[in-house]
Formats: sequence, C-alpha cells, structure tokens
Amino acid sequence: MNGEPEYAQEFVEVDGGRLGVQVYPEPTGVTDAPVAVIWPAMGVRARYYRPFAAELRAAGLAVVVADLRGTGASTPTPSRADRYGYPELADDVGAVLAALKPRLDGRTRLLVGHSLGGQAALLHLALHGGDEVDGLALIAVGIPYWRNYPGRRGLGVLPYTQGIAATTALLGVWPGWGFGGRQARGVIRDWAYTARTGRFPRLNGTDTEAAVRAVRTPVLAVSVDDDQFTPHETVDNLCGKLVTAPVTRERYTVAQAGAPLDHFTWVRAGAPLARRVAEFASDLPPR
Repeated sequence: MNGEPEYAQEFVEVDGGRLGVQVYPEPTGVTDAPVAVIWPAMGVRARYYRPFAAELRAAGLAVVVADLRGTGASTPTPSRADRYGYPELADDVGAVLAALKPRLDGRTRLLVGHSLGGQAALLHLALHGGDEVDGLALIAVGIPYWRNYPGRRGLGVLPYTQGIAATTALLGVWPGWGFGGRQARGVIRDWAYTARTGRFPRLNGTDTEAAVRAVRTPVLAVSVDDDQFTPHETVDNLCGKLVTAPVTRERYTVAQAGAPLDHFTWVRAGAPLARRVAEFASDLPPR
C-alpha cells in the first residue's frame, strides 16, 4: 500500500443525521482524475466496496464511497421514529456532491450506483437535475417488478416483497430479517411499490416516472450474470424508462470476471468492470 491510508473517513451533515463518506487517495500518477462516487446497495456498508474501489483507482479514477442513510457510518440507525424514504436518499446524493464540490470542480464527475444506491443516484438526477454530474454508471440496478422476473420466479417475488412491506408497516421499521439490513419504513414502502407496480412512486408531489424519462445524463447500465435479486430483465425494465438519456446497456459475464458472480460478489471480481467504468468516464464530454 506504499504507506498510503486505505481511505479517509469523513462525514456530511444532512437533515436528521449525517452521512459517512470514505475518500480514497488519488490514483498514483494521475492528475485531475475523473471522480467516481459510489452509492451502495440496500443494507451494504461502504467498506464492502474496498476491492472495487481499488480496481477503479488502478484504472485511473479517484474514488469516494458513501454509506446510505442509516447504514454503516451513516445515521440515524433506522427506528420507528424514522419515516425517510426515497426522497431523502435522493437528497443525500446532492448533499454529498455539494460537500465534495471543492474537490470536484473542473473534473469529470461520475455517480456509480449499485442496486438501491443506483436508484437513489438516478432519482437525484431526475428530481434535482444533472448539471453537477457528467455520467451515471448503474451496476445491478433495476426495477424489481415481479412480472419481469424470468420463469415462475415472479410468483415468489410479489408475496416476498409485499410481505416485507407489511411486516415493516406493522413494526414501524424493517429489522433486517434475512434481507436488506435494518431499514426505515419509508425506504421499504417505496421499494415495495416498485416491486408491485414496476414504477417509481410519486415523490414529494413529483411525477417521478416523467422526471426519470427526462434525464439526459449519459448512462452505463450493467447487469450481472447469476444475479439473484436483479436479473437482466429488471435492468432492461429500468433502461426502458430512460428514453432521453444516452444509455449504453451491457452485461458483466462470468467469463469476463473469471469468477462466479451474483448480486454482491461482483464487487470482489470487478477488475474488468472497473476498467469499463473508467473507459466510460473517459469518453464523457469534458467539463
């Protein structure tokens, strides 16, 4: 590691809590490198992405990883008192970008979202505009609409997702029993809505579906082989909503990775994918 710290832990204050942000050292030998800001999956701590962050740095990108609200170093720990949902997650993306602005000025800015983190990044662009972001890389990000799951899997997805939502409504918080970690009721409510309807819910009075259709930021959308939660068809569903943005749709295969893959393990076998993300960043128009 050449004596370099793995990352610097920083915090961004937001309404109702603070967000943990891990800032990695600049890539060696690169000046003004594009900056990739990673947004994790539901219940996954930022530190889980250390292997992928290392591969992105090796590919020439500066890397920041943020903990989603209520996960890892971010607060508050979800409880019955917390009602935040997708609108707050989308706002948090903007708060982190604002805090990083002195380091981002003049540099290419790329949001890299995994699963729920990708939805939050996309919703930030839809609800608040994309002037401060040059590109969006979505990895294993889809709409978990039950009808889009192949074969008979969807027949299980619908009761599973709605059962989690019903339990959360009853308890006032999702305890994280076998899925997604501990989550606020609003996050589960909004996630379950997408699984039931195939659409984003209206957020703060905004027609979110229309707002997503209006996003113009270039998108790299990658599905992962053997993804148990976000199969290729669910990523196709999301891409179908991006009618204005230039979308590059790709699959990350077991053959490319040289290792088994699923919704989470791609992070530890992501060197080829990191190089593809860096290539995507380099092809974006200069700021």
